[in-house]
Amino acid sequence: MLVDSVPEQRAETAPAPPTRRAIRSVGLLAAVALLLAVAVASIAVGAKELSVAQVWHGLFADSGTYADVVVDERLSRTVLGLLVGAALGLSGAVLQALTRNPLADPGLLGINAGASAAVVTAITFLGVTSLTGYVWFAFLGAAAVGALVWFLGGSRGATPVRLALAGTAISAALYGYLQAVMIMDDAALARMRFWTVGSLSTATDGTIGQVLPFLAVGTVLALALARPLNAMEMGDDTARALGAHLHRTRALAMLAATLLCGAATAACGPIMFVGLMVPHVVRSFTGPDLRWIMPYAAILSPVLLLGSDVIGRVVARPSEVQVGIITAIIGGPVFIFLVRRRRTAQL
Repeated sequence: MLVDSVPEQRAETAPAPPTRRAIRSVGLLAAVALLLAVAVASIAVGAKELSVAQVWHGLFADSGTYADVVVDERLSRTVLGLLVGAALGLSGAVLQALTRNPLADPGLLGINAGASAAVVTAITFLGVTSLTGYVWFAFLGAAAVGALVWFLGGSRGATPVRLALAGTAISAALYGYLQAVMIMDDAALARMRFWTVGSLSTATDGTIGQVLPFLAVGTVLALALARPLNAMEMGDDTARALGAHLHRTRALAMLAATLLCGAATAACGPIMFVGLMVPHVVRSFTGPDLRWIMPYAAILSPVLLLGSDVIGRVVARPSEVQVGIITAIIGGPVFIFLVRRRRTAQL
């Protein structure tokens, strides 16, 4: 009797294996720590290298050389990178769920191109020079292209393939229009370079203040849609059975993506692949649950964006390579790898 009870006691006292929820929670904390490290690097690295102590002194000193460099030049750039990265990650996660296509993002569906084309039109033909004007024109262009892609993709009968084809066609046409405008107007070339590449170098406190309300509304709306979008990924019939309102959810999801992408594009120009790569990679760790994908995407997308910005500052000192170019260089091969891996998995 005594001998038989020993295994039972050991079984009762053996520690339970960690649950998937606990693993996700630990991973989220690790992602936050990584984001803090990259944010510090974004403030410390530039044409003039600063140590952690100098960064700390620059943040909390009233004046001085370090304060001028850290606060006036790099802090706003870092904060804008955090906000824009989170916006792109969230909008990518929303659109991937909405289209049931893990390779969808605002750039591939033409929303970035629509915002850029509207802003360039405002600059070149309407003489708009204020950030407020850029934001509203970016929203108008993003919303118009989003609605057009949805209509051409079949509206209520939209499929991922139709949406991707419609977005690709509209993006190609709009980028052709951008190139034509630059050829016709040499004086506008320098002003539009920002919108055709994507950069954080012009970030200011005013920029952040202008786009922050739109990013906040879009973020809250996207996070609130996690549960109904989860239901919709299982199919329309299942989603209806679970109580999801399909048309309302689709409309609100497009609104959230438009707010997030429009504000991000208005602040720093079109930046490709961030909204595609991070949610797609995160999904392999978290599973298909958007209640986990969205927080991870909102944290790790700024890691990618700020990390790319730091790389751009390092590789071309004392000048820099715009962050949109770096994300494209990184994102192109990664996108090809993701497509090939998905195709291999289907075979």
